[in-house]
Amino acid sequence: MAAEKKTAELITPVLLSGGSGTRLWPVSRALHPKQLQALSGERTMLQETALRLKGPDFAAPMVVCNDEHRFTIAAQLQSVGLTPQSIILEPMGRNTAPAAAVAALTLSEKSPDGLMLLAASDHVIDDVKAFHAAVRIAAKAACEGHLVSIGVTPTRAETGYGYIDRGAGLPSVPGAFAVKRFVEKPDRTTAESFISAGTYLWNASIFLFRAGTYLKELKQYAPEVLEQSRAALAEGRHDLDFLRLDRNTFAKCPSISIDYAVMERTRHSAVVPADIGWSDVGSWSVLWERGTKDANGNVAIGDVIIEDGRGNLVRSDSRLVAALGVENLVIVATNDAVLVAARERDQDVKRIVDSLLKAGRNEASQPSRVYRPWGSFETLHLADRSQVKLIEVSPGCALSLQYHHKRAEHWVVVEGEAWITRGAEAFALKENESTFIPILMPHRLENRNDAPLRIIEVQVGSYLGEDDIVRLEDRYKRTDKP
Repeated sequence: MAAEKKTAELITPVLLSGGSGTRLWPVSRALHPKQLQALSGERTMLQETALRLKGPDFAAPMVVCNDEHRFTIAAQLQSVGLTPQSIILEPMGRNTAPAAAVAALTLSEKSPDGLMLLAASDHVIDDVKAFHAAVRIAAKAACEGHLVSIGVTPTRAETGYGYIDRGAGLPSVPGAFAVKRFVEKPDRTTAESFISAGTYLWNASIFLFRAGTYLKELKQYAPEVLEQSRAALAEGRHDLDFLRLDRNTFAKCPSISIDYAVMERTRHSAVVPADIGWSDVGSWSVLWERGTKDANGNVAIGDVIIEDGRGNLVRSDSRLVAALGVENLVIVATNDAVLVAARERDQDVKRIVDSLLKAGRNEASQPSRVYRPWGSFETLHLADRSQVKLIEVSPGCALSLQYHHKRAEHWVVVEGEAWITRGAEAFALKENESTFIPILMPHRLENRNDAPLRIIEVQVGSYLGEDDIVRLEDRYKRTDKP
């Protein structure tokens, strides 16, 4: 982009990472959603989004995310060489208008007229060069006071996306257009008429504007969003490398999208059409469309065998999955759940998640592998009074110094070297060595080496929930709740 740069101003990418991706259950769950996973390549979707917004025209990114994901997001960005200028933690989701407001207020403290590009962290863009070209045009329009949307050239009559009807071109910014109107998700007939008209674009929810321009329009059209966002930021606090918004104040903020709050109401809206290979990867059928297919149109991911089947997406994250004589199905198997759905019904997968939530099932939101700032753990066995976990501790990391009221633990090192604190004792355990942690015994597990540490933990007791943890010391400043 640098060779064609038209302005000395840097653009601050603002990555929004608050979604849970329920239509991609059972792989995507609230505590480990799709943007934190590698669904469309080797890197996670968050990493891919951040990397495409890296370069001489961009400042370091800002991230607005769910509090639960903070350590995973920081670690994923660090692993691809990115240090965000800030990671802002939302105590609860309030949609995109408040998230954009908090980011704009933060940016305006450094640069009142700074350019910001708002983008979801769970979308895919195949043609990054064309995307950068659209961003350059949008930046010019934003410098003239417009709030600019990147509108995607539609490839089909899609009923799952919103649309933007473009108007006349902006005389001073070739390639940018005024906006006639925004249209919510249409029915099939209406979507087909949009494609025939030739002036409608998919609304990809990618926006570029000056921070001050957005705040001015927000004050006019959604003043309560601005007021509560400003208060939540002012009353927030820094926590390690994170900026934590005030919970009580942010809870009062209206939950509203930036489209409804500002873009559909402002008189300064503009759009830049772009043919960039964009997808929101919002369902299993989208992954089937993007996947590598065999001669019968099947997409197989993982340990999968398909015989005499056509048009299926079959994915296994663990054990062998075999499919025989089936057509147009989505079959997804994780360690703790299996989804079987008609491919044409994959938009309704969130109904399964709703049912699980109503039933109080952990499978609705918690993956079988749970991520923590020190690494992760996976439940291998769960029964009355016993649980077996595989615990992985990242190099240089440690669990909190803690104890339990209702369970004892047996630890066996299967890979690496563990440094153990057990009451007044401190000692190292090597592969195939073990120790026992009695009820109420303060203990800590630490990895002081450069290689991963893996242990098997056997829990025995009257209660095995994660809330039976009393933290005495914690380098991550967590409370006594997990």
